Amino acid sequence: MLALLRPGGLPNGLGHAGDGRGNTVALDELLGLSLIDLTRRLEHREASPVELMRTVLSRIEDTHADLNAVVSRRPEKELYAEAEESERRLAEGAGRPLEGIPFGVKDLEDVKGMVTSFGSVPFAKNVAAQDSTQVARLRAAGAIPVGKTNTPEFGFTAITKNPLFGATRSPWDLGRSPGGSSGGSAAALAGCVLPLVTASDGGGSIRIPASFTGAFGLKPSHGRVPRGPAEAWDYPAMSVYGPLTKTVEDAALFLDLVAGPSPCDPFSLPEPELSFLDSVRKPLPDKLRIAYSPDLGYAAVQDDIAAAVEAAAVVFAKLGHEIETIAGGPPDLSRLWGSVGRFHQAGLLQEVIRDRPQDMTHSYVRGLQRAGEMTPEAWGQAARERSLLNNWCAELFGRYHLLITPTVPYDPPPARGPFPSEIGGKSLPPVGVAAFTIPFNLSWHPAATVRAGLSAAGLPIGLQIVGRRHDDALVLQAARAFEQERPWHPQWPVAWKSLEG
Repeated sequence: MLALLRPGGLPNGLGHAGDGRGNTVALDELLGLSLIDLTRRLEHREASPVELMRTVLSRIEDTHADLNAVVSRRPEKELYAEAEESERRLAEGAGRPLEGIPFGVKDLEDVKGMVTSFGSVPFAKNVAAQDSTQVARLRAAGAIPVGKTNTPEFGFTAITKNPLFGATRSPWDLGRSPGGSSGGSAAALAGCVLPLVTASDGGGSIRIPASFTGAFGLKPSHGRVPRGPAEAWDYPAMSVYGPLTKTVEDAALFLDLVAGPSPCDPFSLPEPELSFLDSVRKPLPDKLRIAYSPDLGYAAVQDDIAAAVEAAAVVFAKLGHEIETIAGGPPDLSRLWGSVGRFHQAGLLQEVIRDRPQDMTHSYVRGLQRAGEMTPEAWGQAARERSLLNNWCAELFGRYHLLITPTVPYDPPPARGPFPSEIGGKSLPPVGVAAFTIPFNLSWHPAATVRAGLSAAGLPIGLQIVGRRHDDALVLQAARAFEQERPWHPQWPVAWKSLEG
């Protein structure tokens, strides 16, 4: 039985959630707030960073057996010392934008002094020497890194499980996956465990878990949020960092604090001209031209999801925008995406694949062992096909301001898989979960997902909004306009029946 946090739904500020033993535990009201509202509470000293830290650490402990979202933590002594410092700064009127906000870091990203395991046994002692640029910027804004969130091994799939920490489960349905590869972050956010998380997206790894857990997720334009410092050049150039949050405003605040150039990332974009938070608080421009594609010309979609996304398109029409259903779509480059990514990863992990394959996910190792299929001819063909995608996007966004599609074509799979092999009698490829997301990693266009409703199974459905390259602000504005018409916050799954209960 699932209980949702709703407006006015917490008597005396409390809800309850399963603790993994069939019992219930109190949920502090603070954890149900948006990031914007939580920072305001702290700034006005209506809440204490120390008490917030205590609440978060308790919530992590109480939900771990069920969700397995946060898989490692910094020492409590350090966390409380930093929370006390935040409390002092707030008392002196010197608080920073995220002063005292605890956050989780996806375990593909570095936090100084913590293990970055990549969800892989051979890297279980891989202690980071420095923060990633993104983590350093969040720290500079006053946020406190608490621990690492779970991810599939090296983020290679959209089901969050790995040999080191096991499977993460969705707070909407413990039998299902929250998606991946930012699945630990998504489960912690949607389950009201952490108020802030980091995430990354190389083929849908922000948008897929955001869609599966009803959160907001943005894959920004490539380079909007700098990556690194890194040990190796990112030749495929498909993966980005981006916000995974409860609301669109939360994401805009996040971007304001982490976007901007970095010498560690050769792809990083210049400083944004305007605040993203200021932008989303402005009305959406009038009479936008919006393309709607139910399938991108090749994807199979679950009937109730297709209906919900079509209804979402009508929302924009009612707001006065011109909606046109388009036929066809870009080339299906899922095979290209897989082969290029596999080739790059195999090059970086040759010694591990040779010496410790038994310690890694078998399907991942088998995939890397196929990297030799990438020949010069195949590499050249991949380059030509990626250019065809870019040309399709150039033509589309020459005519339209935005494109809307489903985010994910079906309900979340079981927590340990597998993905469905067919929908309505139509067979699905192994990466069918990312049919709508992969193209825009390859093309570098900003793409967001917003909650469009619930499926027949009572699970969140995502609407993807794609914009012109570097026009992240318009994507956020469109997402905010939809959010205002069809609000989803603060409806979050805060109580569930334990698998052991």
